[in-house]
Amino acid sequence: MKNVFSSIRDKMVQKYTLNDESLYEKKSTNINVLLNRVRMDQKIESRKKLLFTVAISTGALLFGVIIF
Repeated sequence: MKNVFSSIRDKMVQKYTLNDESLYEKKSTNINVLLNRVRMDQKIESRKKLLFTVAISTGALLFGVIIF
């Protein structure tokens, strides 16, 4: 009886477990793609910061001209 229950339990558990080997075989990462993505994100973020700084400076300048 014990073998029957253990085999059924093993079959049920097998549905919900992943083999470690299959997990690593399917995923592959190219380091150059990741580095290029980081560089592009840094460029975009620096442009956003520059645009924000220019917008704030222009707003402050216009506010100063209008008030004085």
